[in-house]
Amino acid sequence: MTRWASTVVSRKWWVLSLAVVAVLVSGAWGTGVFAKLSSGGFTDPGSESAEVARIVQDNLGPQTPDIIAIYTAPDGKTLDDIGPEVTASLDRFAAEVPTYSVTSYWTADAARKQLMVSEDGTKASAAITVDPDAGITAATFDDLLPKLAVEGIDTEFAGNSVVGVAFNNRLQQDLVLAEAIALPITLVLLVFIFGGLVAAAVPVFVGLLSIFSALATLRLLTLFTDVSSFAINVASLLGLGLAIDYGLFIVGRFREELESGADVAEATRRTVLTAGRTVLFSGLLLVCAFSGMLVFPQDVIKSLGFGAMAAVASAALLSLTAVPALLAILGHRINALTWRKDAAQRGEVRARTFWGSVVTWVMRRPVAIAVGIVAGLLVLASPLLSASLGEVTYTALPENDPARIATDTLTTEFPTTGNGATLILRGTDGSAPTAADGAAVAQAAGRVEGIGAATVVASGNELVAVQAVYAEGVTTDDQSAAVDGLRAISPPEGTELLVGGGQATVDDGNAAIVHWMPVMIAIMVGSTLVLLFLAFGSVVLPIKAVAMAGLSLAATFGVLTWIFELGHGASLLGVSPAPLEATFVVLILAVVFGLSTDYEVFLMSRMVEAHEAGATTEEAVRFGTERTGRIVTAAALLLVVVTGAFTISGLSIMRFLGVGMIVALLVDATVVRMLLVPSLVKLMGEANWWAPAWMKKVHAKVGLGH
Repeated sequence: MTRWASTVVSRKWWVLSLAVVAVLVSGAWGTGVFAKLSSGGFTDPGSESAEVARIVQDNLGPQTPDIIAIYTAPDGKTLDDIGPEVTASLDRFAAEVPTYSVTSYWTADAARKQLMVSEDGTKASAAITVDPDAGITAATFDDLLPKLAVEGIDTEFAGNSVVGVAFNNRLQQDLVLAEAIALPITLVLLVFIFGGLVAAAVPVFVGLLSIFSALATLRLLTLFTDVSSFAINVASLLGLGLAIDYGLFIVGRFREELESGADVAEATRRTVLTAGRTVLFSGLLLVCAFSGMLVFPQDVIKSLGFGAMAAVASAALLSLTAVPALLAILGHRINALTWRKDAAQRGEVRARTFWGSVVTWVMRRPVAIAVGIVAGLLVLASPLLSASLGEVTYTALPENDPARIATDTLTTEFPTTGNGATLILRGTDGSAPTAADGAAVAQAAGRVEGIGAATVVASGNELVAVQAVYAEGVTTDDQSAAVDGLRAISPPEGTELLVGGGQATVDDGNAAIVHWMPVMIAIMVGSTLVLLFLAFGSVVLPIKAVAMAGLSLAATFGVLTWIFELGHGASLLGVSPAPLEATFVVLILAVVFGLSTDYEVFLMSRMVEAHEAGATTEEAVRFGTERTGRIVTAAALLLVVVTGAFTISGLSIMRFLGVGMIVALLVDATVVRMLLVPSLVKLMGEANWWAPAWMKKVHAKVGLGH
């Protein structure tokens, strides 16, 4: 860090120019990522249901249509009247677009025909499955739908691929809107925080660069793995927020060094060695927190983890290159364009006076403060006892989205298509199951509670496929119980029975998340304990940091459960109460844990700095809180603005993420970090700095400093 600080000062123009050019060029290339995003990845590829899906795909072909076109007969005409026009359109589509199958009400057999007409007889459907090898992407999929429309006939489009593309399009629109709203508000807030336009512009400038950097990194990842469409919003907005936070922290320290009398070169060096080191350490902590997401088998969680890690790395790298180089160039002009000459100094003095009085008040009654806050956070966490995990469905789209409207039409006006479970019976001793084996399994499946009927739908290729249809009116929980009952069926001798289908896939995915969650938490906690020890040389401080993060998480998920699952205030957000979506539970867990320890580092680094300079514990607490209170709360406020932009999304799951971030940041950066932590440090006294002698020796040799 010392060598790098000297390099930045001596070659400031080179460092800034290279950083900006590299980011802009790679970012321009990275804009191509939008055409390569995936809308899937929610399944566990190693699960039983995934194996069933592969067997069905390989032996029976695609079973789920990409597009379901719903045609409504105009007033005065019947479905038979519009049949020739629709079938001609479907024939043209099949001739122009590589398709696996095209089946419509007008061409289906009698049994299928009954399922492809609405109950009032005014609407009919066509199921189109595109050739999986046709190379059609999310970017080109929208061009297919107009080819299926018929002039003068109202047409709606549903289907898995249609819904997936709707998610992609909505996420791209939300990202542009969120950034357009967040950046101006952030700049205005920074002007008030710093008291000047130039100082405020530096973090925003780096934040803009971080967006380009995130796009480039995600585009690079698409060359090696599937990247979820959700990752683009998470990476871009998280990178933007962290870059602004880091820029705020570094600019604040630079101005502090200038105020102390240091020249510009020395102020830049000190800033890199203090705030820069803290940012580097903070980035390392966050990367470790997000790395825990890579243990999950679902591609969507891995891609969110990769995206978040890329965002953190980009923000930290830019904050250690572009920001200090720019500060070295600006020098005292960092305080230019203020509304009064001493605006910055007056603001800093007021902030230190305020936080000094707050921490003094806290340390006079540490027991009452600590007990009261812990009790309050546990009350907020109590709804978590009622939490359950769910899935992302089409209902996450806005109510006015065409894909959601069409899917609602399909589910409410058309007969059930026999939603249920798929059972695959295959031999284990080299011989194929017999027809009698398949009939026995179908008969046993029909007796399972929650199953209305079960029939053999395919036999051959050394396997038998049985379709078990759920009984009318069964709930999601009933379907899960039915899947368990089907999996409990004893297969005939010499065979094995596999159960898949929609509900089985959801259950298997959630089971994988529950299974791997402790591993993720162990990675986050273990790496945090080790890194914080290497930073502070204390055993107590890392344990306290992890405990505080746990409290923040519990309170956050308690509030989310209360709103999004139990439904209190859900209507105000325009969402329907439902179980918590498992993928975003993992993401929020990683983000909140990482940011919680991040703010702990900002606060404790100044306390440890003061204590090592000879201050008592109480003096160190006061010094650290006075110097970082403004920065931590301002950083949290700015991140609330940036990530809170998720709440304007039309997607309920993005609102879930936005509300979760707002709650977590407000609770952690104010109540926990500025009130609870000082009270606990005061209560623990000199024990805060304790570590066994042998660990002190280890820290002396390999400690990271602060």
